[in-house]
This record gives sequence, structure tokens and C-alpha cells, in this order.
Amino acid sequence: MSAVTPRIDGVVRFEHLDEPLGIGSSRPRLSWRLDAAPGWTQRAYELELHRGGAVHGTGLIETADQVLVPWPGAPLSSRERATVRVRAHGTDGTSTAWSEAAEVEAGLLSAADWRAVPVGGAWPERAGTDRRPSRVRRSFVLDHGIASARLYASAHGVYEAELNGQRIGDDVLSPGWTKYDTRLRYRTYDVTGMLLPGENVIGAWLGDGWYRGRLGFNGGYHDLYGEDLAFIGQLEVRYSDGRSEIIATDGAWEAAKSPILFSGLYDGEQHDLRLDGEGWSSPGGSDEGWAPVAIGRRDPSTLTAPVQPPVRCTEEVEPASMRRDSTGALLIDFGQNLVGRLRIRIHGRAGQEIRITHAEVLQDGELYRRTLRLAASEDVVTLASDGLTEWEPRFTIHGFRYARIEGWDGEPSAGDIVARVHHTDMRRTGWFSSSDPSLDRLHENVLWSTRSNFVDIPTDCPQRDERLGWTGDIQVFAPTAAFLYDCAGMLDSWLVDLAEEQLEDGTVPWFVPTIPGGSTWNPIKPGAVWGDAAVLTPGCCTSDSATSASWSSSTRARRPGSI
Repeated sequence: MSAVTPRIDGVVRFEHLDEPLGIGSSRPRLSWRLDAAPGWTQRAYELELHRGGAVHGTGLIETADQVLVPWPGAPLSSRERATVRVRAHGTDGTSTAWSEAAEVEAGLLSAADWRAVPVGGAWPERAGTDRRPSRVRRSFVLDHGIASARLYASAHGVYEAELNGQRIGDDVLSPGWTKYDTRLRYRTYDVTGMLLPGENVIGAWLGDGWYRGRLGFNGGYHDLYGEDLAFIGQLEVRYSDGRSEIIATDGAWEAAKSPILFSGLYDGEQHDLRLDGEGWSSPGGSDEGWAPVAIGRRDPSTLTAPVQPPVRCTEEVEPASMRRDSTGALLIDFGQNLVGRLRIRIHGRAGQEIRITHAEVLQDGELYRRTLRLAASEDVVTLASDGLTEWEPRFTIHGFRYARIEGWDGEPSAGDIVARVHHTDMRRTGWFSSSDPSLDRLHENVLWSTRSNFVDIPTDCPQRDERLGWTGDIQVFAPTAAFLYDCAGMLDSWLVDLAEEQLEDGTVPWFVPTIPGGSTWNPIKPGAVWGDAAVLTPGCCTSDSATSASWSSSTRARRPGSI
């Protein structure tokens, strides 16, 4: 017998998700890890499925497979919950104990499940320009006996939702970037504990994001996916007596201009806190400035659940040094090139303006911004009142090591200025160390570069006016990325868009999602290395080689004449 009793390490995983709330597959595959003595090999496994009060056991399944194994029962229906346990049996006759029960819950699996429509501001705007974003909200009344509640949310643009004055979730820049005309992700949130009997208010902040914000080279393009800015939300409440209620975005919602005056992924954010409107997403909030929404269009069959973790803040970095530059502004060195934004805490005065400018390098002791090209990478906040204010932008990120802050009186205290690192929240899977400090530093640089360029999609750079999903770059880097992080879900999602963006003859675009690229990159032409991403990258982003081969074959087959 083995000297160490074998066991299931952690909980069962569904598809590539550690948080399978609102999963988009009716038959999600399962994976687990084993903690056992060297040489211990799984001979068979058995699964136990609990759903609807019934228990189903698979019996012994003779295989060593433990990654992406088939779902053990009938398909899940929309909103259905189930739990699964696994037990592994070894070639030496020993077995693990049953694993901890892992819970999965299906999202909205059919277009018929959706009642929500896009809603946003109804005022006139000038297309093709930077525009002031909007907020939307709705008041509603609930009965006693709330048993559970889920919010299914997406947007034309990017969003942050609130319920009764509290933020929902910790994801950033949702719903991320996909080929929006054919695929728009939604996220599922458990909001049971945020609701109360009586009046409630749900609301959402909106930002241009990738949907209508400026993207691309040489000044870029606006409105690549649409001119509207809109929230799509469906709140479903279940009562303990079996009743249910749906509050979905429709004509009953109202909109107002946001206190965020401008928001762009390249250029930063401008926020006037004097315009916030205290309690705007809580019962009893002021009606001033609010008006009926405009209703947009969205084919519900294009709404899809995510297969990867969201973008989140994963780390906070304190300044390594701080001084005043030649103009008297604060110049901060965080000691590390990173992607994210600053959170500031300042004792200021009403109307005081704080301007934060970001850059990767210095020249002659000052910020050097030529490498950003036309990306302003600048955040501006106007304080609402005297006293303590804490602020962080919502809908932008920057690639930087240095930040210059204008308008800050006095010297900051510890914790007043923090860089918050943002990227797709992937699980670390690979490590490296050596006896050479320079080699270890190189490895650390690779880790930081991976995190900085994996913000929802794999990009070429995180700082200038580009940040595109270049197919050649990830084709070369995918094996390294897959060793360092579990990036399978993120790359699987991106590869779906790659297949959608292929030309009819099978040509793979230079970057995915595809946007105009000027005369250098348009029209799209076949190219070695870039085109190889359709064949080589799938094999790096999943441990299921059969799935990889199937994906690559289907990609080739769907495009007549492709190679």
C-alpha cells in the first residue's frame, strides 16, 4: 500500500471555472487533482450526482482520466443546481475518500429565458466622438420570504451594477471584449443577501469600453460595435413558497448622465464627484436629472455565459519611492511595470482637482510618454467635499511603473496612494527558480508580462493605443503562458472569436477581435505564424487533446478552402 493515503486535492472543477455559478454548458465536464504518493496511479473513478433531491451514482468507470471527464447525468436545465462528488481508485487497490461536494449552477441556457433588453440614455449624442456615459436604475418592491436571487448582467459597453447602494461583484471591465455582434458575455451574481422586503433599487454605471470607445492605431475608431451605451440586466427572485419574480431591463427603467464625464481604455477617466448624487442606487434617491430610458436591440441568442474568470484586482503595490518633480507634482515609482490603476485616499477640499498621469519610463527624471503614442493614460477626479475622499477609476486601466499626480497638497501618508493590479484572474500553475538572480528576475518579468497582457484577451501590449489580440504573439507565447497560469478558459473564449473572424477561405486575421487596421493591416492576408494560431494555440490551452484536435478540425472544416 502507498505510504501516503491518496485523496482528492481540493474540490471538483467544472469546465475551466473555479466559480461555476451561471455556467453556460448543460453538460459541464469535470476535473480533479490527486494528492498521493509518487507512483500512485488512478485506475478508475466514480461520481455521485445530487440534483432535485435525487442521488445518481455512476459506479466504477475504468479510466485514468481526471481532466474534463464527461458529465455524469442528464443535461442541466437553465438555472438548475446540482452537486457532485468524486472518488478515485488506484491500481494498487487503495481508494480516496469521497471528495468535498462541489456545486454547479446553470445560467440562462436558452434565448427564450431572456426578458431583458438593452437600456440606456435617451438624449441626443454625436456619434464618432468621446461622449459622457450614463447610469441607469429601477426601483421595485419585493414580498417577504426571499429565498434566493440571481442577477444576469451584460452591457453594450462595460458596466458595474449596484443594488441598494452596494456594488454587486468584484469583476472589472465586464462583460469583456468579444466579437459582440455574434457573442456577448453575461455574468451571473448571487444577490440573495442584498435584497430586502419592501422597496429596493438596482442600478448600473456604464462606460464605453471596447464597444464604442476609441480603439486602434493613428487616432483609432469609435463606435466599432454600435453607437448606443446600454445595460442588460435580469434579476430573478425566488420566494420560499415557490413563487418567482423577474425584474428585467425594460421601459420601466430610468437613465441619467453619469458623474463620470469621460471614460476610455486608452485615455483614462474624468470623474466629478460633486455630481455623484448620494444614494442614487438606494431607496429614496433623488429624481433630479433622471428620465425614461431608450430601449436598444440585442438578439438574446448571442448572449453567452463566460468560460473564463473575470478581470479582477489581484494585488496592491505600494510606492517604492516618491518625490516632487520640477513642477512640484508628485512623481511616484512603484518599482514594477504593471497594469491597473491607482486608488487614492486624500484629505482635500471641495472642487479640488487631482490629475494622475501614467508612464512606463522616465527620461531626465521626468515622465517619458512617447511610447504611449496617442494614449493619454490620464485620470482626473474633482473632489466633492472637504475632508477624506477615497477614489479609484472604474472603466480604464493603464500600463505603467510611474505616476505623476498634480493637485495634491502636502505629503501623502502610507496607504494613501496604491497601485491596484488588474488582469484576468487566472490560477497560477507553474513555478521556476534557479541559483542565478538575473535568471530569476527574467522569470519574474515573464510573469508580470503575462498578467499585464492577459486582460480578458491576450494582447501585444498594455500601455499604448493598441492593446490588440495579435494572433502571432499568442501563438508563440501560448505554451509558456499555459505552463505559468491556467489560461485555458480565457484562450478557449478567444479562440471562439478567432474562428468567427476567419475569412471564408480560412485566412486568420492579424488580430482578434478584428478592427480596422489601416493600409498596413487591411485587407487581411494569409501570414505564417499569425495564421498558425488557429492550429497550434488550441493544443496549449487545454489538457484535453481530443478537444483541441476537434476544435482545430472544426475550425478548418467550417471555412471552405482553408488549410
